Amino acid sequence: MNRAVLRNGFWLGFYALILWAWWMMFVMNRAMDLDWIGRPGAMGQAMRAMDPRMDMYMPMAEFGPLFWMWAIMMAAMMLPTIIPTLRSYDDLIRSANGTRSGWIGVLVGYFVVWVGFAALITGVQLVLLFGGVVDMLGIAKSGLVAGGLMIAVGAFQFTRAKELCHGVCHAPMTYFLGHWKTGFSGGFRMGLGLGAFCVGCCWGFMALGFVGGVMSLLWMGLATFFMVLEKLPQIGHVITRPLGFALIAGGCALLVYPFIYGG
Repeated sequence: MNRAVLRNGFWLGFYALILWAWWMMFVMNRAMDLDWIGRPGAMGQAMRAMDPRMDMYMPMAEFGPLFWMWAIMMAAMMLPTIIPTLRSYDDLIRSANGTRSGWIGVLVGYFVVWVGFAALITGVQLVLLFGGVVDMLGIAKSGLVAGGLMIAVGAFQFTRAKELCHGVCHAPMTYFLGHWKTGFSGGFRMGLGLGAFCVGCCWGFMALGFVGGVMSLLWMGLATFFMVLEKLPQIGHVITRPLGFALIAGGCALLVYPFIYGG
């Protein structure tokens, strides 16, 4: 088979996976009676008011269904952000001894790490849910919690950890050259490393789902957009700190809004 045809087939399959993930998120969003912003209808309002300790089956209070939702969300939001990385590996297929199986290995390793993070954040959401911090839709019940989380994520944008993790995500070719391994297994190991740095770089944007609603298509779209921007070679290093300032300002606004509104 012609190499160009094979390459295009892999890329088309990759984009089809992203579209499928977003379609599934839309379907789940509608099943919960939410609009694209994440505002609940009558059924959604009833779901928000439910106590997770009630003696009835509630998928959003069970690990399995909730993990499935987060795993699909990771695919929808994070796969677009790995495009510059996969393109960098594509260059190494032509100029070095990279292979298409290695390309797949990088993708699979990257996604395995994010699925692991999906399991972790599922556990966090259940702890917050049963602790009364978030409602059944994963939205913080207190403006203090929401504002504090935004400030914490914004402050993280200025840390050394963010700088190190973002440096790898922003320049994947440097990572490949320093950790080069061939074949599927080699690509898989590099994908695991890249995924770990990506989690370190972007975990905060995922945590902000507890502010905007974990099933809000608006929040998902905005978070994906900013994570993609952060990884673009030309502008990624420019927007990291401005995003931090914006998040801190937004968090402060959430903290003071009840006092102003109450006054």
